[in-house]
Amino acid sequence: MSEKQMEQELEVDLCLLIFSVSAALLGVCLTVLGIFKLLTHIRELQTYGDELLAVDAVLFLISCLLSYWALRTRGRRRVRSLEIVADVIFLIALCLMALICGLITYALV
Repeated sequence: MSEKQMEQELEVDLCLLIFSVSAALLGVCLTVLGIFKLLTHIRELQTYGDELLAVDAVLFLISCLLSYWALRTRGRRRVRSLEIVADVIFLIALCLMALICGLITYALV
């Protein structure tokens, strides 16, 4: 297998990984958002956690859609560009999720 083929296979693997993990984390965000809304209603908490979770869900959705688009695109340069953007948005959303976990933990204590 040539180096070019190996690199293309690695790009496809990365796109598939971003696509599947982004979709799973989108589901996690939506589930936690529902539970958190219920909990804040019962405890009458005031926090920005639910708004940030909604933003995080949108970021994971964008990352998921971009990686899917990269998988469906044939142009190598476009695939690489879409992959980079999807990767950056995914990492931002992942960091935001960690921040939200800290915020929710602080609000519940």
